[in-house]
Amino acid sequence: MDQNQLVQKIVEEVLSRMNTKAGQSTPAASPSIPEKAETAKQSFIDPGILPSDLPKYIDHTLLKPDASVEQINTLCDEAAKHHFYSVCVNSSWVEHCVRKLGGTGVKTCAVVGFPLGAMDSKAKSYEARTAVSNGANEIDMVLNVGALKAGNIKLVREDMLAVRRACRTGILLKVIIETCLLNDEEKVIACQLAKDIGADFVKTSTGFSKGGATVADVMLMRRTVGPKMGVKAAGGIKSFEDAVQMIKAGATRLGTSSGVLLISGQKSTGSY
Repeated sequence: MDQNQLVQKIVEEVLSRMNTKAGQSTPAASPSIPEKAETAKQSFIDPGILPSDLPKYIDHTLLKPDASVEQINTLCDEAAKHHFYSVCVNSSWVEHCVRKLGGTGVKTCAVVGFPLGAMDSKAKSYEARTAVSNGANEIDMVLNVGALKAGNIKLVREDMLAVRRACRTGILLKVIIETCLLNDEEKVIACQLAKDIGADFVKTSTGFSKGGATVADVMLMRRTVGPKMGVKAAGGIKSFEDAVQMIKAGATRLGTSSGVLLISGQKSTGSY
């Protein structure tokens, strides 16, 4: 099967699956996502979402290049205090966060190939392997956006697969597809490839490009991957209302630097 045939097959399979669900008004009507050890693919919660429901959804995030040790320590302290699901940091901070969070139950997530996704697959897989060796429980990798837009599906798939293989058993993998740079067909292809290589989640955004998560994109991603795979909304989730909309659209994890404000029902002016 050549590359064009592969793309067509992926699109046809996804569209067929979506068509069988025609008439469903919102993804929230989909079957609940079952719990899975070490992956926390939470079930959709009741539409009457309260701020106190949010911590288990939140990857408390600090990815700024100028992040200081004091800021990382605060991130970890807040995550432990409020029982957030994880902290999400650049890979150089993994070992520090693992030590800081020991015994708290909060996981450590590392971004890989961040924020562009354009580096060699060997570099991405090495970064992932090192992060896991340093104690990371989860890896959020950026796919090769340029290769996807150029139609080089083989390269995109092999890039994802290289990182998947670098993750030990039990390490959760999320694939960041950077929705703001893709058209809907490319989003569908990216999600289907991530599902095919055994990723645990697809994630909307790095938060470092020209746009973040949107309700429409989360709904499309949920319809594409089905009910049993995680969907992480990240980038621009700055209020409790934003968080609720993303969860109702099908998100089972939220990436945000505003977690403390979200669980208090307030709004942030931050960018991630």
